[in-house]
Amino acid sequence: TPEYYRWEQWLFTRLFEKGVIYKKTAVVNWDPVDNTVLANEQVIDGRGWRSGAVVEKRDIPMYFFRITQYADELLSGLDQLDGWPEQVKTMQANWIGKSFGVRFAFEVAAAGDNATPDSRLPTPDLLWVYTTRADTIMGVTFVAVAAEHPLATRAAQNNPALAAFIEECKQGGVAEADIATMEKKGMDTGIKATHPLTGEQVPVWVGNYVLMGYGEGAVMAVPAHDERDFGFAKKYNLPIKQVIEISAVSHQGRGDGFGYGDGSGDGTGSGLFPFTTEQWHDWYGNKGIGVCINSGKYDGLNYDAAVDAIATDLAAKGLGEKKVQFRLRDWGISRQRYWGCPIPIIHCPTCGDVAVPDDQLPVVLPEDVVPDGAGSPLAKMPEFYECTCPKCGGKARRETDTMDTFVESSWYYARYASPQCDTGMVDKASAQHWLPVDQYIGGIEHAILHLLYARFFHKLMRDEGLVPGDEPFKNLLTQGMVIAPTFYRDEPNGKKLWINPAEVDVATDDRGRPTGAVLKADGSPVVIGGTEKMSKSKNNGVDPQAIIDEFGADTARLFMMFAAPPDQSLEWSDAGVEGAFRFLKRVWKAVSDHVEQGVVAAYTEGELSAAAKALRFQLHQTIAKVDDDLGRRKTFNTAIAANMELLNALVKFNEPASRNVVQEALEAIVLMLTPIVPHMSQALWSELRPGSDLLDQSFPKADAAALVQDEIELVIQINGKLRGSLRVSKDADKATLEQLALAHEAVQKQLAGGTAKKVVVVPGRLINVVM
Repeated sequence: TPEYYRWEQWLFTRLFEKGVIYKKTAVVNWDPVDNTVLANEQVIDGRGWRSGAVVEKRDIPMYFFRITQYADELLSGLDQLDGWPEQVKTMQANWIGKSFGVRFAFEVAAAGDNATPDSRLPTPDLLWVYTTRADTIMGVTFVAVAAEHPLATRAAQNNPALAAFIEECKQGGVAEADIATMEKKGMDTGIKATHPLTGEQVPVWVGNYVLMGYGEGAVMAVPAHDERDFGFAKKYNLPIKQVIEISAVSHQGRGDGFGYGDGSGDGTGSGLFPFTTEQWHDWYGNKGIGVCINSGKYDGLNYDAAVDAIATDLAAKGLGEKKVQFRLRDWGISRQRYWGCPIPIIHCPTCGDVAVPDDQLPVVLPEDVVPDGAGSPLAKMPEFYECTCPKCGGKARRETDTMDTFVESSWYYARYASPQCDTGMVDKASAQHWLPVDQYIGGIEHAILHLLYARFFHKLMRDEGLVPGDEPFKNLLTQGMVIAPTFYRDEPNGKKLWINPAEVDVATDDRGRPTGAVLKADGSPVVIGGTEKMSKSKNNGVDPQAIIDEFGADTARLFMMFAAPPDQSLEWSDAGVEGAFRFLKRVWKAVSDHVEQGVVAAYTEGELSAAAKALRFQLHQTIAKVDDDLGRRKTFNTAIAANMELLNALVKFNEPASRNVVQEALEAIVLMLTPIVPHMSQALWSELRPGSDLLDQSFPKADAAALVQDEIELVIQINGKLRGSLRVSKDADKATLEQLALAHEAVQKQLAGGTAKKVVVVPGRLINVVM
């Protein structure tokens, strides 16, 4: 709503004035179906995350958040997130991608033509690269630049073939995931680069595997020690020069991870791993255990020593220095959609880009818009974009791009602290009280999207004095997916027609495995497509209303929480739903049978039989476990399983004189199940405690006294195999335990008048009779 995004625009103007938001022309991912820009994180396997279209590269002016300004803090802050899954923290750390390397330059000269130098080059005669493998610099045999690099543009001015190749390269995404899978292609620019240490001339190629948005948009190519460069060099017959050597001594004990058996070298007695240009071996690219060779003054140096020496020499020449770099790129937020928050900028021919003043916020989206799918609809509405400059009053044009909708979802949690606040993004006192969020739930697919952006936005708001602390969410639960079988038919046009499981009859073998499937409507065969995440595209969703109508909402809730831990995938099963329903009927029956005999007060104190004490022990053991499962571990399935075991014991218990213990147990079961099956629990509580409101009750607490046992149960084994159990005094000595075990019915039957060889007692656990 405008009331919400008004404050988003307000923050934008502050950050724009501070330079945290800036505008530049950049090579971006362009979705040709949605006609909009996508962030790298929104490109999945080279396709747009929403449309599924193959993305293209385009040069577009857009606005960016300087998220890289916070890269170090975003990385180090992960150490504070003890309540987050390690997998999510690892994914974010890898995405931020802090690396330590060397930035240095090659001198370049055009290849005998009259091409105009490109002013976009930081220094027209220098080609800068960044590498984490400076120890291999003496093995550079060519340099590769991105298709959008100014040097490539210069070289293509008088080279139509190169210009055509550059255009071809632009028909792909700008994310690393795309590069990993695409065929590596390249073309020589005709430009030569001078090696900064040797003075050797090496060719400059355009490579489709080099990204303009990463590093310098250029890479030093060392085919002997980089697998990607190795493949490229082999394809185009470029030189491969070995400059790292690994000995069997340095590799000892590392197994065949590098492709040579037990680490004993090449078997020739040289003690060295042989290098060949015919085949790539993993050790070629390892920087941890080799030393420099064929590298002049650097020969014999290990990785650290070589990097230090080479960086020093480059610095002395004014051509390089050590540098810390991040894989993370600034967040481009300009989108050509209608449904985002309007960017509050006015473009004035006199004053430049001017932030919309506070008293003119919010810039509201017009409502009379019918998007036609061809670019920004706002750019076609003069009534929206025609305006006056707030500085000089002259004619100006309002920005028609809208913000990436991930901006909206990056701070909503903070707005919940004071949703009605009309004096700022959040009320500071409310934010101080409510934030950070104690428990956040979101899918693992948001690890490097929403969850990273939200952490970044929290730091932006913190720096504006709006929210407390450094992190938005103390604890994170990444829920699993609900998966179900898929079925389809092949259409004449080559596409698949996906059929809902409810429309299919499945035949199974004696182990319950599917052997075939037919359409219920006409009995015609359909293909079993496997089990996948429920989705509209695969038409394998289950309508919960049908389950609710037949079994009730509580059954649906119980099944989903019992079928799998919340962070793992849940496989939908009709049999599982029926099993959940049976359990709830057993709980209902247990309460009904008890109430029919008259409600009694729950047990508080007094003498109990051994069986009643055992039941109370299991009851309070269950309460302690369920409290931990629900509160700390968030494993709802094990909490339900513990209640099932307790109900089994309760149903077997038959002591009319101890009905107060039964009352205590039933009340506890109902209370423990309330978060999972609230409707049935409310009804059962009114039966167990007439006139009492379930919502006024506290969660049960384990009675420490009940967990102190006078008797314990020991397992009886014969020759290591389970044969029964035995309840004994917890203070029984070894001799008594041996006598009781030998007198056990199962042992007597096995002995058949004979004698045992020995009796092994494991205190508090088991007794094993060896025949």
